[in-house]
Amino acid sequence: MTDLPLTEKRDRRFSSIDEMDTLSLLVLINEEDAKVHRAVRRELASIAKVADAAATGIARGGRLIYVGAGTSGRLGVLDASECPPTFGVSSETVQGHIAGGYEALLHSAEGAEDDAAAGAALINRLGVNETDTVVGVSASGSARYVIAAVAQARRNGAFTAAITSNSGTKLAAAAEQEIAVITGAEVVAGSTRMKCGTAQKMVLNMLS
Repeated sequence: MTDLPLTEKRDRRFSSIDEMDTLSLLVLINEEDAKVHRAVRRELASIAKVADAAATGIARGGRLIYVGAGTSGRLGVLDASECPPTFGVSSETVQGHIAGGYEALLHSAEGAEDDAAAGAALINRLGVNETDTVVGVSASGSARYVIAAVAQARRNGAFTAAITSNSGTKLAAAAEQEIAVITGAEVVAGSTRMKCGTAQKMVLNMLS
């Protein structure tokens, strides 16, 4: 258990959730959710650096590109899809890409997050360059698809960032700027669509 990332660990406080009545369980989830905004606040300076880099790049004709896997990838695609109607920008300006392609938005794409070659190929296919900002989103910070995409984007001269919920990850090491929103173990162990997902969506909202 000690080798698991924080986002995957079990917390003894949540060991009896299957025995709780519904209201007590919802109170517990709500109390944990209340910690998310504080975790995001601790990373505001890092978020600002990425937002400034993206704004500078876009002003030069560049793009803000999210790359993720699983829940993190879906959140990136969602945020990007909301930018044209909200801000009147082209769908090219803010993009979201998920391991396994758009089919993975609806169905789990087993093994896609570990396909490093596909992550690097995506970046080259998009023609990523020094005007672009590429943000890798992975709760664990270990999705090989995302790490490879960020590493390739950095080699191509883009500004790169990592949004994770663990510190000192391989994804962060591949990027220029780390945004580590530490939300702790989930009420449902390993279900990073909960606090982690909420934190990631808040950060993505700020960036876009």
